[in-house]
Amino acid sequence: MIADVLACLRCPICAEDLTQVGNTVRCATGHSYDLAKQGYLNLLGAPAQNADTAEMVTSRAEFLGAGHYAPLVQRLASLAAEVAPSAGIVLDAGANIGHYLATVLDTRPGLALDLSAIALRRAARARDRIGAVVWDIWRPWPVRDGCAGLLLNVFAPRNGAEFRRVLRSDGALLVVTPGAGHLAELGPEFGMLTVDPDKDARLAASLDDHFDLAARENLGVPLTLAARDVAHLVGMGPSAHHLTDKQRAATAAISAPLTATAAFTISTYRPR
Repeated sequence: MIADVLACLRCPICAEDLTQVGNTVRCATGHSYDLAKQGYLNLLGAPAQNADTAEMVTSRAEFLGAGHYAPLVQRLASLAAEVAPSAGIVLDAGANIGHYLATVLDTRPGLALDLSAIALRRAARARDRIGAVVWDIWRPWPVRDGCAGLLLNVFAPRNGAEFRRVLRSDGALLVVTPGAGHLAELGPEFGMLTVDPDKDARLAASLDDHFDLAARENLGVPLTLAARDVAHLVGMGPSAHHLTDKQRAATAAISAPLTATAAFTISTYRPR
């Protein structure tokens, strides 16, 4: 475990400092946690029932690795350099495979929090400055107050109170949500979920008690997708849990590339 990341962590049971001894991380009280051979640290304990599956993780790695969302990655990297101080770690809440976190890191260490140990195996290898920790975003985090200079939240749950607690007063929070019409060309025929029309209101409700909106922008990315790309795109999201045989057959029947538009809303917040 990276020393700077470990220094930001605390025991989820007693909140004491953690130290690493071999492949074990422990506190002075005696609580201990195993550091997996794949490089991630599990502070949650029991496996999470609703975490991303191996198939979902593979689909995400294939789709993002093909560069389909590269403009979003590049914009996040640019914003991170503009809005965040050099001090403090970069923390990605709901990091999954660490694709976005790996890109925005400069010389700072990064902490990837996610519920899926399978996804964090990849995040731990995405960059040598990333520490990956299994944790439930909805629960109080095993992270010290004010240790993050930049928070990322890309298509992931939002815990406004914990975001504010761990972020430095001069830090920034970057949130990415689906924009209006996101992948609307695919739709329910292939099993894609529609964008919630109340998403902006839900975003505000989750953050407005702790943050002020500093800037917001929309980014549209034209896509040309082969059948395998559509399969990966559908398979990497929550709709993968509910696909019907008819929807799988529709994807398999694609014979020519499909065109679609990925629409992203990028919001920059400052802590109150």
